[in-house]
Amino acid sequence: MIDLDGDSRHPGVDSPDRSMRRSKMVVRLVAVFLVGAVLGGVGVNELRSSQEERDRVASVSLVAIPASVGGGGGDVKGVLQMDGQLAVINTGPAPITVSAVTGERPGVLVRSTGKSVLLRPGGTGWVEVKLSLECATAFGSEPLSMRLSVETSDRQAREATYPVAVAGSVWHRGVELPCEHLLRDGQA
Repeated sequence: MIDLDGDSRHPGVDSPDRSMRRSKMVVRLVAVFLVGAVLGGVGVNELRSSQEERDRVASVSLVAIPASVGGGGGDVKGVLQMDGQLAVINTGPAPITVSAVTGERPGVLVRSTGKSVLLRPGGTGWVEVKLSLECATAFGSEPLSMRLSVETSDRQAREATYPVAVAGSVWHRGVELPCEHLLRDGQA
């Protein structure tokens, strides 16, 4: 058998051409490895950034506070039907649209009127609500758990809850006098 690549005079010794080819191959393999590592690192970083952005856009953080109470009236059972507003503050990092608000417990029923409100990060919006307040039981010490239906900027529907203190609020102060009249007149 004849070895055409090797130096036949010194078996086991590489020729300069063969050593050069091996060196070039090693350099190429190292270069390919480095390029792969760099591209892989960039890909992982982009994937992580993309996930963080999706999480940021999907997060919902807000505060809800009774803002105003207005026109309405009472009935024989001592229940006031009033119009009001709920101030909603977007404390999250992305815009949200509040599409519905509901809250219910014994003596209190709150429902939004159906108008959506867009809130920028750090922004405040006023959600129009209908209040049904039973004068004898509406103003206990327990907060009212408000459920807010929101749409995030990535078009995902989310539910958020926030405890709203009704006792001592603008809603409470706004209906004290009408409730006194209802209770005094013996209708409650």
